[in-house]
Amino acid sequence: MSAPTERDRADIILLPPLIYLGGLVAGFIVESWLPTSLGDRRMLSALGVAGIVAGGLLGAWGDLTMKRAGTSPFPWKPTKAIVDSGPYRFTRNPLYVAQALMHAGVAALGDSTWALAALFPVLVVVRYGVIKPEEEYLTRKFGDAYVAYARRVRRWLGPA
Repeated sequence: MSAPTERDRADIILLPPLIYLGGLVAGFIVESWLPTSLGDRRMLSALGVAGIVAGGLLGAWGDLTMKRAGTSPFPWKPTKAIVDSGPYRFTRNPLYVAQALMHAGVAALGDSTWALAALFPVLVVVRYGVIKPEEEYLTRKFGDAYVAYARRVRRWLGPA
C-alpha cells in the first residue's frame, strides 16, 4: 500500500468569489438594519459602474492570460505554470484585485457604507485563507522560480 500523496492544489478555505459575495451580502444586511449613505448618487453610480467594468476587464484579462499559459485560473485545479505576463506583471493576484474592484463597485451602486466596509475583512480573509495557502503551494511546487517571481511582483499591485 502506497503512502497518500499531497493534493496538487492549494488548500484554500473557500472559493474567493464566495468570500467576496459573502462580504457583500453581510454588508447589505447590516445596511438594511443601519442605513447609511456614501454621498452623491450620480457620483456613486459612475464609480460603481467604473469599478465593476474595471474589475470585469481585469478579471477577464487575468483569466485569458492564465489559459493562454496553459494553466487553470481555478484554485481547485493544479497549477501548471507560473504566469508572469499580462496583468501578472503588475500583481500576483489580478483575479482577486478584480473581485475587490467589483465588490467596491457594487457597494457604491448600492450606496452602502456597510457593504464597502465589509471589503476590508474580506481582503483579510482572502489574504490569509486563500493567497497564503496558494503562495505556499506555488513555492512547494515551483521553488526558486516562484520565489523570484514573488520578489519582482507585489501580491496586490505594483512592482515589488
